[in-house]
Amino acid sequence: MRFLTSGESHGPQLTVIVEGVPANLAVTAEDINVEMFKRQGGYGRGRRMKIEKDAVEIVSGVRNGYTLGSPITFVVTNDDFTHWRNIMGVAPISEEEQEQMKRKISKPRPGHADLVGGIKYNHRDLRNVLERSSARETAARVAVGALCKILLKQLGIDIYSRVVEIGGIKDDAEYDLETIKSHEDSNDVRVINEEKAQAIRDKIDQAKKDGDSLGGVVQVIVDHMPVGVGSYVHYDRKLDGRIAQGVVGINAFKGVSFGEGFKAAEKPGSQIQDPILYNEETGYTRASNHLGGLEGGMSNGMPIVVNGVMKPIPTLYKPLASVDIETKEPFKATIERSDSCAVPAASIVCEHAVAFEITKSLLEEFQSNYMEQLQAQVEERRQRNIEF
Repeated sequence: MRFLTSGESHGPQLTVIVEGVPANLAVTAEDINVEMFKRQGGYGRGRRMKIEKDAVEIVSGVRNGYTLGSPITFVVTNDDFTHWRNIMGVAPISEEEQEQMKRKISKPRPGHADLVGGIKYNHRDLRNVLERSSARETAARVAVGALCKILLKQLGIDIYSRVVEIGGIKDDAEYDLETIKSHEDSNDVRVINEEKAQAIRDKIDQAKKDGDSLGGVVQVIVDHMPVGVGSYVHYDRKLDGRIAQGVVGINAFKGVSFGEGFKAAEKPGSQIQDPILYNEETGYTRASNHLGGLEGGMSNGMPIVVNGVMKPIPTLYKPLASVDIETKEPFKATIERSDSCAVPAASIVCEHAVAFEITKSLLEEFQSNYMEQLQAQVEERRQRNIEF
């Protein structure tokens, strides 16, 4: 399974092509759009989310509500493109016309791809960089992940997410899975503890007043995974390695861990390894889940727990120093977008990035030309965990 996205932040559309999805999976655009709209929410978002109403149109690979096994194409139309048609149009324009539009960017923003991307691709107009490096592209990845979540549901696999920290305020208490699942959309900062939620809103408000931004930590949980997905044989087939790459591939994500994560460095092995248990009804299980459902690069049947760290958004109302690439003169960086905190929305993106990596590994592990074949093989693996 693989996918390719294309499109710019203020271009006419985002396009996604997904290959390798089994045939006979029931899917509609409405199913995808439920997840797309979640990405646009969250306390601390800026004006752009009020402009764009991301919605997917399925234009290939699905017939009468079922996948065909052929490549699936999603299109997300950018309603704001009407205001950017001259600036982001495909047709050539003169330098004089560019100058008249006053949209040429020569002032890179710290923390963004602007300067490094300009050097790499020799772009003197840094808009050529920021348009593609924008987090707008994550809308396309959420569409792919939403498709994956539909498939996972058909295999009895649940995936959900929450926020555990924003701006140093933590809600990292050990809740049971049902509590986490039932509260994942309970408020606009996506934490479970409502007192912490209000404290986070207050901190986001203060950051906005100060012209600053906040980062945080999100958590994704995958429940009812079959045993043995991934591999200990090759490094590039390890499930945790693939998930880690998918998470840090999200804009502004700078770290990833599993289960106890970095806390494992503080504890002895006797408090980190998960003792193996067995009963005749459910088969092998673990007495704890410090390792986050992964052993030797493979799923062990326990919930997979993924933690992702998002840095504060680098575009600030209190701009940092930079240098104009044309004049080489110092300046204060300009504002291209205005989110003071995007962590709640990022938890949705992270959830869908993990959903893709989980699905990709499942489809490699089992024969998956059509859904009935895949479902039978996953069930057979679950039974083996009991009989082994």
